[in-house]
Amino acid sequence: MTRQKNLWQVLAVLMITAIFFTVLFYGDNKYEMPPPYGKSGVININRRDLRRDNPIFLIDGWLLSDGRVTDKPTYIGEYSNLQRGDLQVSPHGRACYRLTLCYEGEPVVASVDFPQLSSWYQISLNGTRLASGRGNGRITFLMTPGEHVLTVETSSKLGYYSGMYFPPALGMTGTLTRAGNIQSFAYALAFLLPLSLAAFTLFLWKTGGSLSRCFGMLCCCYALYMFRYFVFLFSMEAAQYWFLVQGAALYGLCFCVVRLTVLAAGAEGGGAWRRVRGVLLLLPAVLIVLGLLSPAAAWAVSAHGRLTDLYYVFTFICTVFFTAKGVTVKSRESRYTLTGGAVFGAGLLHNLFFSNHFEPIRFFWQFEWCGLFLVVLFGVMMVLRSRRILRENDELANHLEEQVKKRTEEITLLLEEHKAFFSDMAHDLKAPVFATQSFIEAIRRSGVGVDKELCGYLDQAEARQREMTRRLEGLSAVNALDKIEEEWVQVSVSELLLELDAVYHGEAEVQSVYFFVKPPERDVFLTAQPEKLNILFENLIYNALRATPPEGSITVSAEVKDGRIQITVEDTGCGIPESELPLIFRRFYVGENNRENGTGLGLYIVRSIVAELGGVIQAYSKVGEGTKFVMEFSITE
Repeated sequence: MTRQKNLWQVLAVLMITAIFFTVLFYGDNKYEMPPPYGKSGVININRRDLRRDNPIFLIDGWLLSDGRVTDKPTYIGEYSNLQRGDLQVSPHGRACYRLTLCYEGEPVVASVDFPQLSSWYQISLNGTRLASGRGNGRITFLMTPGEHVLTVETSSKLGYYSGMYFPPALGMTGTLTRAGNIQSFAYALAFLLPLSLAAFTLFLWKTGGSLSRCFGMLCCCYALYMFRYFVFLFSMEAAQYWFLVQGAALYGLCFCVVRLTVLAAGAEGGGAWRRVRGVLLLLPAVLIVLGLLSPAAAWAVSAHGRLTDLYYVFTFICTVFFTAKGVTVKSRESRYTLTGGAVFGAGLLHNLFFSNHFEPIRFFWQFEWCGLFLVVLFGVMMVLRSRRILRENDELANHLEEQVKKRTEEITLLLEEHKAFFSDMAHDLKAPVFATQSFIEAIRRSGVGVDKELCGYLDQAEARQREMTRRLEGLSAVNALDKIEEEWVQVSVSELLLELDAVYHGEAEVQSVYFFVKPPERDVFLTAQPEKLNILFENLIYNALRATPPEGSITVSAEVKDGRIQITVEDTGCGIPESELPLIFRRFYVGENNRENGTGLGLYIVRSIVAELGGVIQAYSKVGEGTKFVMEFSITE
């Protein structure tokens, strides 16, 4: 079904393209304009001919003179250069084209436009030079009844074209200006649109894969090719060399079209594409060399033309071949790419067969239309592709958000169950633990059968019982901490330190310990649960009180550093051995100096609360010199 659908789509678009080319051939073709026609060096015109909507295209009736012929009848576009099929003769040199305008009617101001003269030119009317240069040319004069001899002299030394190859247009100045403005606007649009699309795909070049990069290169090549119109319009110095740039841009465009068709067909990894790619890269190099050899080798221009035609035919065959291979591909992009490749190949072939029978009046050549169609088609494809990727990303993000939310709810429920379990377990274990202690004490008091060996066993059981009691007390403390559901508020650091002084100053005095607080120079705020802050400092200060001897000191200070608040609790107590410092924040760890009354959870709780506040804590200590705990938090603005 996919194959038939793709095939019918390609055939339908090719049919529409053929109809469009037919309309274009009869509606925008200089060679299909109505008379007057020139003959034997003379063209007869009247005022009614000059006043019609379309210009008169001076195609037929010219007399050509060069180094080999004199007044040879020819039509403009018959020969692309002065070689005229004789490969032994140089394609370059001097030439003179002459046509006599026989006018009947009232005097009128008329103009003649000469498009894309890559040779140097000089235009004269009745022996008077009116214009010279290279590129596009225009003369304006008073057309009076009678004969007016129009002469165009050309001179060239290099390039593919020489002489006058594109037919001039005669008409009222307004008529020519209007037709020129339409064509200028069309070419400006065809130049700027692909550049805009190339810029649009820049962000996709790294992430969008080969398809995006190839489309971007196609847009750049097409824009560069269409820029030729402005090179000749503004008579740039590069006009005589532009055939090389124009050729390179066209070769790059053909390569990108074939590559896009290959990508759409899924045939990039096959041997056929490797061989085709070699030819598509080798032929342009040969063509550019032939273009450079044209001034010195008479045969180079003819060989360049034949190889260019061969390149067009080869591009068409490749697009047809890979389109046929890709009709079964199911990707969204394949329909666009295969259709565009087939249309562009058909445009190249049509342009080849009608090269001397078609030249646009206001718009583009056939394959230029196809190139523009290709750019627009791929532009639509890239926009739809980007929208689809964004939509899929949004769906993925929403799905992930839902999954994260669901998983978070599950984890929260699991944590709540764990907390409830440990709370119940701590409560249920208290009775047997205390009962065990009672039994031990009863056995000791009775003294019945208590010998030395049994006393040792009782001492071990009592030690285990005390450890179990300590852990149960710690577990109860952790459970109590988890149950705090107080609202988070902004807490003034200065007020916090003053409250600590009010609470602990008296207890410190009872133990003959000096208690100091040093608020920050400027007050700042923390976002926290006040009850947990109280638990945090209660653990740190009571630990300091137990470790500090009489006449010692405890200092709680705060200062702002690098946009963060640093709170320090420092004592002059016994200190902590260096080997124990890395272990003090572990759960249930009790130091050597605290075996009798420590639970091993105080500093663990301190670190947990600090982490919950988004801060960090570090401990510094030396035995006999005291201990310092430094906490650092973000400031709430």
